[in-house]
Amino acid sequence: MSLSVHWFLPTGGDGRGVTGFGADSGGRRPDLDYLSLVARAAEQAGFDAVLTPTGTWCEDAWLATAALVRDTSRLRFLVAFRPGFISPTLAAQQAATFQRLSSGRLLLNVVTGGRADEQHRFGDWSDHDERYGRTAEFLTVLRGAWSGMPFDFTGRHYRVEGATIWGPLEPTPAIFFGGSSDVGKRVAVEHADVWLMWGEPLETARAQVADVRARAAAAGRDVRFGIRLHAIARPTAAAAWAEADRLLEAMPPEAVTEAQRRLSREESEGQRRMLALHGGRREDLVIAPNLWAGFGLVRSGAGTALVGSYEEVAERIAEYHELGFDHVILSGQPHLEEAWEVGEGVLPLLARAGVLAARG
Repeated sequence: MSLSVHWFLPTGGDGRGVTGFGADSGGRRPDLDYLSLVARAAEQAGFDAVLTPTGTWCEDAWLATAALVRDTSRLRFLVAFRPGFISPTLAAQQAATFQRLSSGRLLLNVVTGGRADEQHRFGDWSDHDERYGRTAEFLTVLRGAWSGMPFDFTGRHYRVEGATIWGPLEPTPAIFFGGSSDVGKRVAVEHADVWLMWGEPLETARAQVADVRARAAAAGRDVRFGIRLHAIARPTAAAAWAEADRLLEAMPPEAVTEAQRRLSREESEGQRRMLALHGGRREDLVIAPNLWAGFGLVRSGAGTALVGSYEEVAERIAEYHELGFDHVILSGQPHLEEAWEVGEGVLPLLARAGVLAARG
Protein backbone atom coordinates (compact mmCIF):
# COMPACT_ATOMS: atom_id res chain seq x y z
CA MET A 1 0.00 0.00 0.00
CA SER A 2 1.23 3.52 -0.76
CA LEU A 3 2.26 5.95 1.95
CA SER A 4 0.15 8.81 3.32
CA VAL A 5 2.02 11.59 5.13
CA HIS A 6 0.08 13.84 7.49
CA TRP A 7 0.83 17.03 9.43
CA PHE A 8 -0.30 18.38 12.83
CA LEU A 9 -2.67 21.22 13.71
CA PRO A 10 -1.34 23.12 16.78
CA THR A 11 -4.61 23.86 18.58
CA GLY A 12 -2.70 24.25 21.85
CA GLY A 13 -0.63 27.12 20.48
CA ASP A 14 2.58 27.25 18.51
CA GLY A 15 6.10 28.62 18.73
CA ARG A 16 9.77 28.02 18.05
CA GLY A 17 10.41 26.03 21.23
CA VAL A 18 9.41 22.60 22.51
CA THR A 19 8.31 23.61 26.01
CA GLY A 20 4.97 25.15 26.81
CA PHE A 21 1.37 24.62 25.81
CA GLY A 22 -1.62 26.91 25.64
CA ALA A 23 -0.79 30.38 26.93
CA ASP A 24 2.87 29.34 27.42
CA SER A 25 3.32 27.84 23.96
CA GLY A 26 5.64 30.49 22.59
CA GLY A 27 3.50 33.37 21.44
CA ARG A 28 1.34 32.08 18.59
CA ARG A 29 -2.18 31.78 19.84
CA PRO A 30 -4.29 29.05 18.20
CA ASP A 31 -6.85 31.50 16.84
CA LEU A 32 -8.77 30.75 13.68
CA ASP A 33 -6.56 32.92 11.48
CA TYR A 34 -3.39 31.12 12.50
CA LEU A 35 -4.89 27.63 12.36
CA SER A 36 -6.19 28.45 8.90
CA LEU A 37 -2.67 29.43 7.82
CA VAL A 38 -1.28 26.10 9.04
CA ALA A 39 -4.10 24.07 7.45
CA ARG A 40 -3.75 25.82 4.10
CA ALA A 41 0.04 25.46 4.20
CA ALA A 42 -0.31 21.74 4.92
CA GLU A 43 -2.74 21.35 2.04
CA GLN A 44 -0.61 23.30 -0.42
CA ALA A 45 2.60 21.59 0.74
CA GLY A 46 1.11 18.22 -0.15
CA PHE A 47 0.11 16.59 3.13
CA ASP A 48 -2.89 14.29 3.11
CA ALA A 49 -4.40 15.23 6.49
CA VAL A 50 -3.75 17.09 9.73
CA LEU A 51 -3.99 15.47 13.16
CA THR A 52 -5.77 17.60 15.73
CA PRO A 53 -5.05 16.75 19.39
CA THR A 54 -7.45 16.37 22.28
CA GLY A 55 -7.10 17.39 25.91
CA THR A 56 -7.66 20.22 28.35
CA TRP A 57 -4.50 21.99 27.10
CA CYS A 58 -5.86 22.62 23.58
CA GLU A 59 -8.98 23.74 21.75
CA ASP A 60 -11.76 21.27 21.06
CA ALA A 61 -10.82 19.22 18.00
CA TRP A 62 -14.32 18.90 16.52
CA LEU A 63 -15.02 22.62 16.57
CA ALA A 64 -11.54 23.70 15.45
CA THR A 65 -11.47 21.41 12.43
CA ALA A 66 -15.07 22.08 11.41
CA ALA A 67 -14.21 25.78 11.30
CA LEU A 68 -11.44 25.02 8.77
CA VAL A 69 -13.46 22.97 6.30
CA ARG A 70 -14.33 26.00 4.15
CA ASP A 71 -10.71 27.23 4.18
CA THR A 72 -9.48 24.01 2.56
CA SER A 73 -10.62 21.87 -0.32
CA ARG A 74 -8.63 18.61 -0.25
CA LEU A 75 -7.04 18.39 3.20
CA ARG A 76 -8.48 15.75 5.50
CA PHE A 77 -8.88 16.17 9.26
CA LEU A 78 -7.77 13.46 11.69
CA VAL A 79 -9.90 14.48 14.66
CA ALA A 80 -8.80 13.16 18.04
CA PHE A 81 -11.47 12.62 20.66
CA ARG A 82 -11.98 10.68 23.88
CA PRO A 83 -14.67 8.00 24.00
CA GLY A 84 -16.69 7.82 27.16
CA PHE A 85 -17.27 11.55 27.54
CA ILE A 86 -20.16 11.66 25.07
CA SER A 87 -22.73 9.17 23.84
CA PRO A 88 -21.37 6.90 21.08
CA THR A 89 -24.56 7.52 19.11
CA LEU A 90 -23.98 11.28 19.36
CA ALA A 91 -20.36 10.77 18.27
CA ALA A 92 -21.62 8.77 15.28
CA GLN A 93 -23.97 11.63 14.39
CA GLN A 94 -21.23 14.26 14.76
CA ALA A 95 -18.87 12.23 12.59
CA ALA A 96 -21.54 11.66 9.95
CA THR A 97 -22.40 15.36 9.84
CA PHE A 98 -18.73 16.30 9.54
CA GLN A 99 -18.20 13.69 6.83
CA ARG A 100 -21.10 14.96 4.75
CA LEU A 101 -20.36 18.68 5.20
CA SER A 102 -16.68 18.18 4.36
CA SER A 103 -17.35 15.91 1.37
CA GLY A 104 -15.70 12.91 2.99
CA ARG A 105 -12.63 14.49 4.62
CA LEU A 106 -12.95 13.11 8.17
CA LEU A 107 -10.67 10.60 9.89
CA LEU A 108 -11.06 9.70 13.58
CA ASN A 109 -8.31 9.28 16.17
CA VAL A 110 -9.77 7.53 19.21
CA VAL A 111 -7.79 8.43 22.36
CA THR A 112 -8.64 6.21 25.31
CA GLY A 113 -6.51 8.30 27.70
CA GLY A 114 -3.34 7.50 29.63
CA ARG A 115 -3.20 10.28 32.22
CA ALA A 116 -5.38 9.76 35.26
CA ASP A 117 -5.18 13.43 36.28
CA GLU A 118 -6.55 14.59 32.95
CA GLN A 119 -9.30 11.96 32.97
CA HIS A 120 -10.26 13.25 36.41
CA ARG A 121 -10.71 16.76 35.00
CA PHE A 122 -13.45 15.32 32.80
CA GLY A 123 -15.01 13.49 35.73
CA ASP A 124 -13.71 10.07 34.65
CA TRP A 125 -12.31 7.91 37.47
CA SER A 126 -12.11 4.63 35.55
CA ASP A 127 -8.85 2.71 35.70
CA HIS A 128 -6.64 1.93 32.70
CA ASP A 129 -8.16 -1.41 31.66
CA GLU A 130 -11.71 -0.28 32.34
CA ARG A 131 -11.24 2.68 29.99
CA TYR A 132 -10.19 0.32 27.21
CA GLY A 133 -13.18 -1.91 27.88
CA ARG A 134 -15.44 1.12 27.59
CA THR A 135 -13.71 2.15 24.37
CA ALA A 136 -14.39 -1.27 22.85
CA GLU A 137 -18.10 -0.94 23.59
CA PHE A 138 -18.11 2.67 22.37
CA LEU A 139 -16.66 1.67 19.00
CA THR A 140 -19.13 -1.21 18.72
CA VAL A 141 -22.05 1.20 19.10
CA LEU A 142 -20.39 3.81 16.85
CA ARG A 143 -20.02 1.39 13.97
CA GLY A 144 -23.46 -0.05 14.65
CA ALA A 145 -25.02 3.40 14.35
CA TRP A 146 -23.19 3.91 11.05
CA SER A 147 -24.50 0.62 9.65
CA GLY A 148 -27.69 2.12 8.26
CA MET A 149 -29.90 -0.11 10.37
CA PRO A 150 -31.16 0.51 13.93
CA PHE A 151 -28.60 -1.04 16.26
CA ASP A 152 -29.21 -2.55 19.69
CA PHE A 153 -26.45 -3.19 22.21
CA THR A 154 -26.20 -4.06 25.88
CA GLY A 155 -22.83 -4.06 27.60
CA ARG A 156 -21.21 -3.08 30.85
CA HIS A 157 -20.85 0.57 29.92
CA TYR A 158 -23.53 1.20 27.28
CA ARG A 159 -27.05 0.12 26.54
CA VAL A 160 -28.70 1.46 23.40
CA GLU A 161 -31.79 0.58 21.43
CA GLY A 162 -32.16 1.54 17.78
CA ALA A 163 -28.93 3.54 17.59
CA THR A 164 -28.66 5.05 14.12
CA ILE A 165 -27.88 8.22 12.19
CA TRP A 166 -29.80 10.16 9.61
CA GLY A 167 -29.18 9.07 6.05
CA PRO A 168 -26.48 6.84 4.54
CA LEU A 169 -22.83 7.45 5.44
CA GLU A 170 -20.34 6.83 2.64
CA PRO A 171 -17.51 6.48 3.19
CA THR A 172 -17.37 5.81 6.91
CA PRO A 173 -14.38 7.58 8.53
CA ALA A 174 -11.33 5.42 9.12
CA ILE A 175 -10.63 4.89 12.82
CA PHE A 176 -7.05 5.45 14.01
CA PHE A 177 -6.28 4.01 17.43
CA GLY A 178 -3.22 4.00 19.67
CA GLY A 179 -2.61 1.59 22.51
CA SER A 180 0.66 -0.18 23.30
CA SER A 181 -0.52 -2.19 26.30
CA ASP A 182 -1.89 -5.69 25.91
CA VAL A 183 -5.48 -4.56 26.41
CA GLY A 184 -4.94 -1.61 24.08
CA LYS A 185 -3.73 -3.88 21.30
CA ARG A 186 -6.69 -6.22 21.85
CA VAL A 187 -9.13 -3.36 21.36
CA ALA A 188 -7.19 -2.11 18.33
CA VAL A 189 -7.24 -5.38 16.41
CA GLU A 190 -10.95 -5.83 17.07
CA HIS A 191 -12.14 -2.32 16.24
CA ALA A 192 -9.54 -0.05 14.57
CA ASP A 193 -8.63 0.47 10.94
CA VAL A 194 -5.17 1.91 11.70
CA TRP A 195 -3.04 1.11 14.77
CA LEU A 196 -0.86 4.06 15.81
CA MET A 197 2.40 4.12 17.72
CA TRP A 198 4.88 6.83 18.64
CA GLY A 199 8.24 6.85 16.89
CA GLU A 200 10.72 4.21 18.02
CA PRO A 201 13.87 2.78 16.40
CA LEU A 202 13.24 0.51 13.44
CA GLU A 203 13.94 -2.74 15.27
CA THR A 204 11.52 -2.13 18.14
CA ALA A 205 8.94 -0.71 15.73
CA ARG A 206 9.26 -3.89 13.65
CA ALA A 207 8.53 -6.00 16.71
CA GLN A 208 5.47 -3.93 17.56
CA VAL A 209 4.10 -4.22 14.03
CA ALA A 210 4.66 -7.98 14.01
CA ASP A 211 2.84 -8.34 17.33
CA VAL A 212 -0.22 -6.33 16.26
CA ARG A 213 -0.30 -7.95 12.82
CA ALA A 214 -0.32 -11.43 14.38
CA ARG A 215 -3.09 -10.44 16.78
CA ALA A 216 -5.15 -9.02 13.91
CA ALA A 217 -4.69 -12.16 11.83
CA ALA A 218 -5.84 -14.28 14.77
CA ALA A 219 -8.94 -12.07 15.03
CA GLY A 220 -9.60 -12.40 11.29
CA ARG A 221 -9.00 -8.71 10.62
CA ASP A 222 -6.57 -6.66 8.53
CA VAL A 223 -5.20 -3.65 10.44
CA ARG A 224 -3.01 -0.98 8.86
CA PHE A 225 -0.25 0.89 10.72
CA GLY A 226 0.67 4.50 11.43
CA ILE A 227 3.57 6.17 13.25
CA ARG A 228 3.73 9.60 14.90
CA LEU A 229 6.98 11.62 14.82
CA HIS A 230 8.28 15.15 14.89
CA ALA A 231 10.55 16.28 12.06
CA ILE A 232 13.48 18.65 11.69
CA ALA A 233 14.39 18.60 8.00
CA ARG A 234 16.82 21.01 6.35
CA PRO A 235 18.81 21.19 3.10
CA THR A 236 21.84 19.87 5.00
CA ALA A 237 22.23 17.54 7.96
CA ALA A 238 24.39 20.12 9.74
CA ALA A 239 21.60 22.70 9.59
CA ALA A 240 19.05 20.20 10.90
CA TRP A 241 21.18 19.14 13.87
CA ALA A 242 21.96 22.76 14.66
CA GLU A 243 18.22 23.33 15.00
CA ALA A 244 17.90 20.28 17.28
CA ASP A 245 20.71 21.70 19.42
CA ARG A 246 18.90 25.04 19.61
CA LEU A 247 15.72 23.36 20.81
CA LEU A 248 17.63 21.40 23.44
CA GLU A 249 19.46 24.47 24.73
CA ALA A 250 16.10 26.22 25.19
CA MET A 251 14.86 23.49 27.58
CA PRO A 252 15.56 24.65 31.14
CA PRO A 253 16.94 21.82 33.34
CA GLU A 254 14.19 22.41 35.88
CA ALA A 255 11.56 22.03 33.13
CA VAL A 256 13.08 18.68 32.13
CA THR A 257 13.13 17.48 35.75
CA GLU A 258 9.53 18.49 36.35
CA ALA A 259 8.33 16.99 33.07
CA GLN A 260 10.07 13.67 33.74
CA ARG A 261 8.53 13.53 37.22
CA ARG A 262 5.07 14.15 35.80
CA LEU A 263 5.43 11.79 32.84
CA SER A 264 6.68 8.94 35.02
CA ARG A 265 3.29 8.90 36.76
CA GLU A 266 1.30 8.33 33.57
CA GLU A 267 -0.46 5.00 33.06
CA SER A 268 0.23 4.81 29.33
CA GLU A 269 2.46 1.96 28.15
CA GLY A 270 3.34 4.03 25.09
CA GLN A 271 4.51 6.86 27.36
CA ARG A 272 6.61 4.41 29.37
CA ARG A 273 8.29 3.31 26.15
CA MET A 274 9.00 6.93 25.21
CA LEU A 275 10.64 7.61 28.59
CA ALA A 276 12.79 4.51 28.29
CA LEU A 277 14.34 5.83 25.07
CA HIS A 278 16.26 8.60 26.88
CA GLY A 279 15.92 7.94 30.62
CA GLY A 280 15.65 11.66 31.31
CA ARG A 281 19.23 12.28 30.15
CA ARG A 282 20.12 15.24 27.95
CA GLU A 283 23.04 13.26 26.53
CA ASP A 284 22.88 10.39 24.01
CA LEU A 285 19.57 11.55 22.60
CA VAL A 286 20.34 10.13 19.15
CA ILE A 287 18.83 6.68 19.63
CA ALA A 288 18.97 5.50 16.00
CA PRO A 289 20.11 6.95 12.67
CA ASN A 290 18.45 10.39 12.37
CA LEU A 291 16.11 9.63 15.32
CA TRP A 292 16.37 12.13 18.18
CA ALA A 293 14.57 11.71 21.52
CA GLY A 294 14.82 15.34 22.66
CA PHE A 295 11.13 16.19 22.44
CA GLY A 296 10.36 13.51 25.02
CA LEU A 297 12.41 15.30 27.68
CA VAL A 298 9.64 17.83 28.20
CA ARG A 299 6.61 16.61 26.25
CA SER A 300 4.18 13.80 26.71
CA GLY A 301 3.10 11.72 23.76
CA ALA A 302 5.32 11.58 20.70
CA GLY A 303 8.83 12.19 22.00
CA THR A 304 11.06 11.53 19.00
CA ALA A 305 11.96 13.47 15.87
CA LEU A 306 13.47 12.61 12.53
CA VAL A 307 16.44 14.96 12.16
CA GLY A 308 18.57 15.34 9.06
CA SER A 309 18.82 16.52 5.51
CA TYR A 310 15.78 16.27 3.28
CA GLU A 311 17.28 13.14 1.74
CA GLU A 312 17.98 11.52 5.12
CA VAL A 313 14.52 12.21 6.50
CA ALA A 314 12.92 10.86 3.32
CA GLU A 315 15.07 7.72 3.58
CA ARG A 316 14.05 7.12 7.18
CA ILE A 317 10.36 7.60 6.35
CA ALA A 318 10.72 5.14 3.47
CA GLU A 319 12.27 2.62 5.88
CA TYR A 320 9.30 2.89 8.23
CA HIS A 321 7.04 2.41 5.23
CA GLU A 322 8.93 -0.75 4.31
CA LEU A 323 8.23 -2.06 7.82
CA GLY A 324 4.50 -1.72 7.15
CA PHE A 325 3.61 1.83 8.19
CA ASP A 326 1.20 3.28 5.63
CA HIS A 327 0.58 6.47 7.62
CA VAL A 328 3.26 8.82 8.96
CA ILE A 329 2.07 11.78 11.07
CA LEU A 330 4.66 14.54 11.40
CA SER A 331 4.93 17.88 13.19
CA GLY A 332 7.54 20.58 13.77
CA GLN A 333 8.20 23.81 15.63
CA PRO A 334 6.68 26.08 14.47
CA HIS A 335 4.14 24.17 12.45
CA LEU A 336 3.62 26.78 9.76
CA GLU A 337 7.24 27.10 8.65
CA GLU A 338 8.09 23.44 9.22
CA ALA A 339 5.16 22.32 7.06
CA TRP A 340 6.91 24.00 4.15
CA GLU A 341 10.32 22.56 5.05
CA VAL A 342 8.96 19.01 4.96
CA GLY A 343 6.45 19.63 2.20
CA GLU A 344 8.89 21.22 -0.21
CA GLY A 345 12.01 19.29 0.82
CA VAL A 346 10.93 15.77 1.81
CA LEU A 347 7.60 14.95 0.16
CA PRO A 348 8.89 15.42 -3.42
CA LEU A 349 11.66 12.90 -2.70
CA LEU A 350 9.10 10.37 -1.46
CA ALA A 351 6.97 11.03 -4.54
CA ARG A 352 9.93 10.46 -6.86
CA ALA A 353 10.70 7.23 -5.00
CA GLY A 354 7.19 6.06 -5.87
CA VAL A 355 5.99 5.45 -2.31
CA LEU A 356 3.79 8.51 -1.71
CA ALA A 357 0.05 8.10 -2.13
CA ALA A 358 -1.54 10.12 -4.92
CA ARG A 359 -3.47 13.11 -3.60
CA GLY A 360 -6.79 14.14 -5.07
